[in-house]
Amino acid sequence: MESFGTHDGPGIRMVVFLQGCKLKCLYCHNPDSIDTHGGTEHDIEELVQRAINMKSYFGKKGGVTVSGGEPLLQSKELIHFFKRLKEEGIHTNIDTNGRVLNHFTEALLDNYTDLVMLDIKHMEEAGYRALTGAKSKETTFKFAAYREASGKKMWLRYVLIPGLTNTPELLHALGAHFKEYQTIEKIELQPYHKLGVHKWKALGWKYELEDARENTPEELKEAAAILNKYFKEVKIN
Repeated sequence: MESFGTHDGPGIRMVVFLQGCKLKCLYCHNPDSIDTHGGTEHDIEELVQRAINMKSYFGKKGGVTVSGGEPLLQSKELIHFFKRLKEEGIHTNIDTNGRVLNHFTEALLDNYTDLVMLDIKHMEEAGYRALTGAKSKETTFKFAAYREASGKKMWLRYVLIPGLTNTPELLHALGAHFKEYQTIEKIELQPYHKLGVHKWKALGWKYELEDARENTPEELKEAAAILNKYFKEVKIN
């Protein structure tokens, strides 16, 4: 839980991080949330009451963001959670990698999710597999197309890893793919960092990006300049 999140959607937000993810991204800063077992169970109504108690801090823009892990692995349960939040007039947001699109997910997205923040991992299949440990990058693009068809709001997120995801070719491919989308309000660029490395080591896992460096200010500006040609707003987090 995070009570006063300011980087997980609009305004001040209560952020709920769910356990479990089918990807194992090399840069994951919450690797302890990957395992689909474990975690702590919470009663939905208790979470709703916690959000209600924070309404005065949310203001007009804030609300609740569910992140992970991959929250849509628990779409069925989130339907009830988000339905209750909407009954209380609270803005809802999902931070997802777009790997899950079933009838529970569709019901959640179409009826109770005000905003989707979609993580775009890589624009090429080989790069996607190397970065996430999973195949078929198209699942994320099909998810994006579904959200676009609904006419409901979406933000994109993209991690800039020097030499892996921040090449001009990949950035232009990203922009070209989404340039006609009407539901995308902005794209958020996430500079690469190593804040989660200690968690990998604590789990006894090898951190494969040990030699990767952080972005220079010039690289961030250049990436933003490219994407500004395609999107309404580009934000560097």
